[in-house]
Amino acid sequence: MKLFAGNSNRIVSEKIAEYLGTPLGKAVVRRFADQEIFVEIQENVRGEDVFIIQSTSYPANDHLMELLIMIDALRRSSARRITAVLPYFGYARQDRKPGPRTPISAKLVANLITKAGADRVLTLDLHAGQIQGFFDIPTDNLYAVPVFSRDVKAHYNLENTMVVSPDVGGVVRARSLAKRIDSLLSIVDKRRDKPGESKVMNVIGDVTGKDCLLIDDIIDSGGTLCNAAEALLDQGATSVTAYITHGVLSGGAVSRIMASKLKELVITDSIQPTSAVNAAPNIRVVTIADLLAEAINRTAMEKSVSSLFD
Repeated sequence: MKLFAGNSNRIVSEKIAEYLGTPLGKAVVRRFADQEIFVEIQENVRGEDVFIIQSTSYPANDHLMELLIMIDALRRSSARRITAVLPYFGYARQDRKPGPRTPISAKLVANLITKAGADRVLTLDLHAGQIQGFFDIPTDNLYAVPVFSRDVKAHYNLENTMVVSPDVGGVVRARSLAKRIDSLLSIVDKRRDKPGESKVMNVIGDVTGKDCLLIDDIIDSGGTLCNAAEALLDQGATSVTAYITHGVLSGGAVSRIMASKLKELVITDSIQPTSAVNAAPNIRVVTIADLLAEAINRTAMEKSVSSLFD
């Protein structure tokens, strides 16, 4: 087994390598003056089981091209098997046609990764589970819920918590966390008129006097989350904490979270946190490196990955 990393999330890559006791492979990933990406694998990988760790986060197109070119370089170097490890799969929100004459970009990106030469994909909390079917190669979708449940148990009185899904589409994820911590479940009914903007219509469930735990896969602008927190507090919730897997946090999202009524926002390091995120007093980062490392180890050993979530 050999590990290689792009430039999107070196910190998580190094944590994974440390967990596995395997140093990151020697590779150069740099840009020419016109910003073309150049990759050179600087060690022998012939016949090796290779894993490339790369989140396709901001700047998404640059990091995606890094991944594709690294896959091509390893394929041409006669690697036996190439697994693309994507802690965050960019373009996942474009998983269907929202209107006429629009693309399904998540499918296009899946095709690109496959055609570049990847043999399998390992990713975390896909925006929609059916994206697994966009790949024509084996794809393992891991879940951050076990990491979040351990954190909840360490920081909260479970007798007074209520897990809340910020929309109907996230109920399965919320139910999974609620089952693990033996908590009640509530749902925020919202309406999204256009991307990045939503309006809370109703709260389904009695949250009076509860410490509410909002759980979702992606936070981008933060508007939806802040609106949901206000609605829950208006309905009598004692506090609102959000557990979100992928902290995209674009634009003024960090400032919006800091000024919000959220007690705390907990995100994973699937996307490398910016200095603004690290400096925010009510944003905390938990690592998913151990989870990814164990999944990589089981893949290399041909053992069950799904048993990680039993």
